This record gives sequence, C-alpha cells and structure tokens, in this order.
Amino acid sequence: MVLNPVISKLSGKLVVLASASPRRLEILTNIGLRFEVVPSWFKETLDKTLFKTPYEYAVETAKQKALEVAQRMPFKHLKAPDIVIGADTVVTVDGLILEKPADKQDAYRMLSRLFFSMHITAYSSGNREIEYNVVDFYEETKVKFADLSEDMLWEYINSGEPMDKAGGYGIQALGGMLVEYVKGDFLNVVGFPLNHFCKQLGMIYNSPPESPAHKIKREDSTEAEGPWALVNSLSKCTENGENNQQSSNSDSAQDQNVVGPECAKCNNEGFPHKIVDLLDGFKASKTLFTASKLGVFDVLSDSEGLTLEEVADRIKASVLGTERLLDGAVSLGLLHRLRHGENTDQARRFLVSDSPLSLHGYILNCNDLVWPLFTHLESAVREGTNQYERAFGKKTENLFQDGYYKKDDVKMRFMNAMHSIAKVTGTDVATAFDLSQFKTACDVGGCTGAMAYEFTKAHPGLSVIVFDLPPVIEMRHHFQPKEQDDRVSFVAGDFFKDDLPKADLYILARILHDWSDDKVHELLRKVSKACTPGGGLLVSEIFLDEGRTRPSRALLQALSMTEGQQRSAVQYRDLLEEHGFTHVQTKYTDNLLDAMLFVKKDPNADKPLPATSSESVETATA
Repeated sequence: MVLNPVISKLSGKLVVLASASPRRLEILTNIGLRFEVVPSWFKETLDKTLFKTPYEYAVETAKQKALEVAQRMPFKHLKAPDIVIGADTVVTVDGLILEKPADKQDAYRMLSRLFFSMHITAYSSGNREIEYNVVDFYEETKVKFADLSEDMLWEYINSGEPMDKAGGYGIQALGGMLVEYVKGDFLNVVGFPLNHFCKQLGMIYNSPPESPAHKIKREDSTEAEGPWALVNSLSKCTENGENNQQSSNSDSAQDQNVVGPECAKCNNEGFPHKIVDLLDGFKASKTLFTASKLGVFDVLSDSEGLTLEEVADRIKASVLGTERLLDGAVSLGLLHRLRHGENTDQARRFLVSDSPLSLHGYILNCNDLVWPLFTHLESAVREGTNQYERAFGKKTENLFQDGYYKKDDVKMRFMNAMHSIAKVTGTDVATAFDLSQFKTACDVGGCTGAMAYEFTKAHPGLSVIVFDLPPVIEMRHHFQPKEQDDRVSFVAGDFFKDDLPKADLYILARILHDWSDDKVHELLRKVSKACTPGGGLLVSEIFLDEGRTRPSRALLQALSMTEGQQRSAVQYRDLLEEHGFTHVQTKYTDNLLDAMLFVKKDPNADKPLPATSSESVETATA
C-alpha cells in the first residue's frame, strides 16, 4: 500500500479523533496525520446481550462515538469536521467481554485467563457529507502468551499498568514481557490497525460513489452544501495460544435514521449550517469576552450556590442581563446548568483568572485590542492597512509607545496576554525536542519569562536568559512564579538595537510573524551573528499547511493587517537557511504554537556539523 497518497488526500481537511487514547494518538501522529482530539460523550451503555458477537458490540459502540462527535461539533464547537475517527476496544475470553479491571484481584483474574483470549478494537471514521457512509471492517491478530507464573503476574499487577487497560494488560509497555510472539498487525494489538485503516481510506477516496457503505441519513434531509460521510471500521485482535492466523473483512450496507435533538437544524433541505454557525460566531466570542471581563468565571469559582441576584450583584450587572449572559455561556459549554451556573472543567482550568493555565489575560486583550480592530475589517481589506488609527485614534507606532509602554494598566494587559499564551503553550514547546546538548538559552522577546520557566523545568541542565525591552523587564515581578528558579535571569534591551546575550540556544517564540520582512531579516542576522557554529535556534509559531488553508486562526490573525505575515514550516525553513541555519526537526504540537529546531552551520566546513545532518518532522497531539 502506498501511504503518502492516502494521507495527502486529507490535506486541508479537518480530521477529528473522537478518542483520548494516547496509543491511538501516537500511531496516527507518527504517520504525519494532522487532526484534532474531541473525545466522544457517547455513554457506553449498550446492552452487550443484544449482540451476537463481541465485535458487533464494539462496532456499534465505535460508530455511535463517532456519530456523536460528528453531530455535536457543528453546534457546540462551531465548526464541522471533514473526518471523524471513533474507536472502541474490548477484550474477550470465550466470548465474554472483559472490561478494565476494577482492582488488583480483578486484574489477576483477567490475566490468568489471557492465554485464551480475544482482543477486539472497533473504529469509525468519516468525512463531511449529509449522509454518514459507514464501512465496516475488522482485523485479527494472534498473540501467543508465555506461561505466566504467579510471581510474574503479581509483579506486573503491582506495577499499576493493568489498571487502566481493557483486559488488564498493554503490549506496548511492560505487558510486552508476557507475550511470546505476535502473528499479524502488531499495531492492531497496540490499539489501531494502521495498515488496514489506510487501505480503507484509499478505497473511500479512490472508489466510485456506489462503493459498499452504510448510509446513515440525518433526519428528513437528503442533500446540503457540505454532506457528511461517516466510515466505520472494525479492528479485531485475537490473543490466544493457537498457531494459525485468522483474518477477515466484511462490508455491509443498510439505511437507518439518526434522530436526535441536534437534528432539528437539518429539517430544511440544503440548509447552510456552516454559514449560519459563522453568522453567530461573533456573538459566541463576545459572550466569552464579556463573561471574562465581568469576572463571571471568578465569581462562580469563589462561591457555590449563588442566586441569580447574588451573581448579578458581584459582577455589577442587571439581573436580566446576567441571566441571559449565563444562559449564553451554558449554551456554549462554558458553564453547567446548576442553579445559576457552575464552571465546566475547561472553564476552571482556562477561564478562572488565577488558574495556572488561565487564558484570562489573552481573552481581555482580544476584547480590548483585537475586537476593535476587526470591527474595521472592511476598511482594512479595502486599504490593505491596519486600522489602529480608526480604532484607537493613533497610528500603530504611537499606540505601541504611548499605550503599551507608558500606561501601566495597558502595559499590564499586554503582558498578561503574552503570559497567558506562554503558560498554555510553554510545556508543549519546551518539551518538543531533546535540548540536552545546550547549556544556556536566550529567550528573545521572552516578556514575563513564563516560557523560560517551562524550558528550565523541562531541561534541568539548561539556564535561560529572558531578553526584552526595559519597561517589560521592570514589570516582570508581577508574574514571578511562587517557586523561584535561579536558572532564569532577565536582561533588558532592544533586540533590534542592542547586542543579544551570548547563549548556546536562541528561542524566538511568537516573534517573527509580527515583523516586516526587512525587520525579520535584520533580527535573524543578529541571531546568526550571536550564535556559534553548532548552536541552536528554536522557532515557535503557528505553521500554515503547504496549501495555506489551515489552521484558520493563523489566517484570521493575518487579517489584522500587521506588517508581518504567517508562514508555513517550509517557508520558515527556507528563511532560516538564508541566515546559515540547518533545519533539524519540526514538531506539530496541536497547541496554539508549533516548533522548529535549527542549528547553526559551520561556515568553514563544506558540510553541516554531524548534529545537523538529519531532518525529521514529528507531530504530537495533546
């Protein structure tokens, strides 16, 4: 099977994995597939006795998981996926389905029986069509277990690994010591039959419309602008002591109706769901901005069981307005409907202002700075210039000086926004690469030091200098972590006018996209001059795909008409090569920022240093 043509057909599509399994994430990201993770809310309460075989139960569960996400996203996430991949795994012994062990004794009972067991994993995937076209398949893999002694079983159980795995073991980790050999697709045992899955994708995108598929129609609808298609695939893995391998594929077709509360928008033939979602998108953003600015999430975090009147009083708003704001936040999934609101898990993590990963500062910046600019988008597009003067009564450079760096409140707002982004993205960027060869780093334009602290946390042997403008450095004490780290230091300076501090590794996070090409080349010349041969440069930005169609947040950000531009990973690679850097590795983090690692070439050598001779691309999903 030729893999690249299959994956390339998904370029530019919104692919969603309806599973939080780290094993499936790893398998799919290792083939370069770009996707988002939206775990399914489908309750696994199907009556197992209604299914003739375990794999039929797994198929139906996987299908319902994928359908739930496919139907939810256009209305809850305000975007429609092109592909949804669902998954379900069960382990069976003599036809009896084994769940995850409840305790150590349960794990022992399961592991004692695994010599004759069957492992079944079911999948569903699909693309955006008004009908969910479902294709079923399954894969069998034989796994031969060793004779398991009591001591070995209990040593494995006491490791804790069996407790979160169906059937009580994982072949990809310590559980691999229990296995003598595997016949068939090893990745199928790990959790995803990649070869068969890709073949099915090839069949879907290369086959005529009449190819075998279930068609699951939305209620009372026959066509629309962007129809949905859902492909259901099944992976079946047998783990037992038999020596012969069994494998089979099955395709079937049937029509059935999917009926639910979210199908109400499907009643009109050809209804433009995505356009209507976009029409309401600005209302959703402003609801989030307003709730954040008024402190709704903080109030609900501080006190439980407040009455509507008490919430209104604390946010200094009318009772009617508060009620409607809370209703709107509930409809967007930001609050639970308990009395007059309770923060969801995501709201507690990212919207409460004092939470460690709070986006509160960035949200206020979007409300106070970005929102006014986008109200003048029509003028920005017509003129091809930013709209600072229309929005704020002064030109960009004057706003920058007078606003950010002379008014403490506006300066703090800006720094809070940068701090929010750095906290949320810092861990993924800092852990993207093995940086053990570097002992010192300089975070150029590192603002509050939030990113620098993540780097020292991830790399114990690394010290980081934060280099930023004097007014920023003066305000840094507002953002210092509770636990001080003397490996992070701060140096004041202008990276266009002053010499950069000496370091083994330079970090440019959310810097290059802001500046004109001339300024970018000026900065990179300074970094190249400061960096010694073999030294490193880590660039962290939003990387466009090669078709410049995704991610949309980068392309929408560009509409602010700053002098900078958004680039793809290839464009950044070419840009850095002009300044004597060789690309080593790219990491797509599935966070707000991706990362690329470069090393400085030795100008006296015909070839790059050995450390720079290989290039790789890695994708990770959080």
